[in-house]
Amino acid sequence: MSKNFPLPHEALEDLTKRFPTPFYIYDEKAIREYVRYFHKAFSIFPEFREYFAVKACPNPYILKILAEEGCGADCSSLPELMLSKMVGMKGEFVMFTSNETPASEYEYAAAEGDIINLDDITHIEYLKKTLGKLPETICFRYNPGQSKHGCNSIIGSPEEAKYGCTREQLVDAYRICRENGVKKFGLHTMVASNELNPDFFIDTAKLVFDLAVELKEKAGVSISFVDLGGGIGIPYKPGQKAVDLDYVARGIKKLYDEKVVPAGLDPMRICFECGRPITGPFGYLVTRAIHEKHIYREYVGVDASMADLMRPGMYGAYHEVTVSGKEDAPRDHVYDVVGSLCENCDKFAVQRELPKIDVGDLIIVHDAGAHGRAMGFNYNGKLRAGELLLRADGSVKQIRRRETIDDLFATLDLDGVKDFE
Repeated sequence: MSKNFPLPHEALEDLTKRFPTPFYIYDEKAIREYVRYFHKAFSIFPEFREYFAVKACPNPYILKILAEEGCGADCSSLPELMLSKMVGMKGEFVMFTSNETPASEYEYAAAEGDIINLDDITHIEYLKKTLGKLPETICFRYNPGQSKHGCNSIIGSPEEAKYGCTREQLVDAYRICRENGVKKFGLHTMVASNELNPDFFIDTAKLVFDLAVELKEKAGVSISFVDLGGGIGIPYKPGQKAVDLDYVARGIKKLYDEKVVPAGLDPMRICFECGRPITGPFGYLVTRAIHEKHIYREYVGVDASMADLMRPGMYGAYHEVTVSGKEDAPRDHVYDVVGSLCENCDKFAVQRELPKIDVGDLIIVHDAGAHGRAMGFNYNGKLRAGELLLRADGSVKQIRRRETIDDLFATLDLDGVKDFE
């Protein structure tokens, strides 16, 4: 059964007359509905906050929608901090989780009152030297190493990841911060990406709650918020099941009542920093078939490329592909659906059963709303696709235009090269 697309074929064809392919389009109504479901599931806690991972879809229109729905922002760079500020996300609604961070970015985050989430114990002195003193609120990222099993390949095994502090380091880190005047403490971990097993997140909460109790005993600090990371996956492939957030919330609440409350750490804010499930299923890359090739395999060439969506080429990731207007046609052809990049991994689908595709057909690549346009690049001089927003009233607004040649050449000294010898 094909995945759904929020516009009928005729409306999509009409849209391409205003906005030529390729382009991304996001479904505002569906994004808002999912965020409300997320918040409702975790409303069983004294306090909950979803910090949207800006890296997943760094467009201010998307961020403004999420801000209106009560989300904060999880940022890892200065531009992401600035985008969040533009839409009114600031202070404790911004979590700055970065690694190998320049001093200027810490200065910006501190000036805005954003929560700084340190990646290493050595960053304490670096931050203190940069700011003159430590902020009143500080958070640390925990790397559980071999304590956490079953992590998937996108992040990798924790002990092989560059992120976070060890358990032993954290005791010293929080003690040092307490002695330097820090008043409020958070604890964070992120150990998986695109995980579909709901019990994985409950197990992560157990790990973090146990550590919070230990830190109170050994470092003399009360953790006032825990960020359980992101990593909630989406069902890219047919037959996969979306993560049941109600199940996850109930499982974490049981642990909260068993561990956090008796330790005197209640109320403790529960946080997530999800990006993929918030926008991923509700964003689509629309492209058009412009070539066909019949050699050892059957190929369909489209006007988008890996420069627009690199996940299939980089990770071998699966994205469902449908042919607009042929959703109910028999899938009796096998194609590689490819772009024009000079790389053989520039493929949106490999040996995929699809209806017969004719040159001129519109191809929809599903589940592209997170880590899609955001991971675009300009190799081969490719110009990245624009972005559209399907509003709840059915209207469509362009929220990022397609790149132009002038954009690509803007940082080159084209006048100077004329006289260069």
